[in-house]
Amino acid sequence: MSSDRDDILAMLSAKDEIRELALLYARGVDRKDFALLRTLYTSDGIDHHGVFFRGSASDYVRFLEKSLPNIRYTGHHICNHLISVSGDEGEGEVYAVAWHVTPGAGRALVEDIQLVRYLDRYRREDGRWRFARRDVAFDVHVQRPVNDPDEAAPLRGEDLSYAVLASRLFARGARA
Repeated sequence: MSSDRDDILAMLSAKDEIRELALLYARGVDRKDFALLRTLYTSDGIDHHGVFFRGSASDYVRFLEKSLPNIRYTGHHICNHLISVSGDEGEGEVYAVAWHVTPGAGRALVEDIQLVRYLDRYRREDGRWRFARRDVAFDVHVQRPVNDPDEAAPLRGEDLSYAVLASRLFARGARA
């Protein structure tokens, strides 16, 4: 009986760590925290973001380092997350709403809304759950002009969360 209970607790613990992994990914992208993003993938991890990017996780983070500074706002909002775990490997499907405000022509801004599903392979490496592979399915993609660029997602300095939240989990580049 205790063995069954231990197996269930191990599975629930793994699923919770994997859910946090998905949330840390959203935080890393939205806060442009590339050091954090590098800790979320296995050493041989790959990422396929549709037509936007296909390749190694390390190249994906370099791609983000070049493209995200031009984006006025990015917000990844995690919804449903189904996870299957078997030993030190797992797989899952994460529904998300990705909302961006990007530069358009001249001083115009464009609202870019994507409803996506991340189809993930997870692996425990060095005692932590990480993405071994991410494939992104783009279910809906809408772009439209922002009517008042001065009011839309103002450029900010350092994110308030770094000053207000003291836990190591919220530190830049950190993974608790």
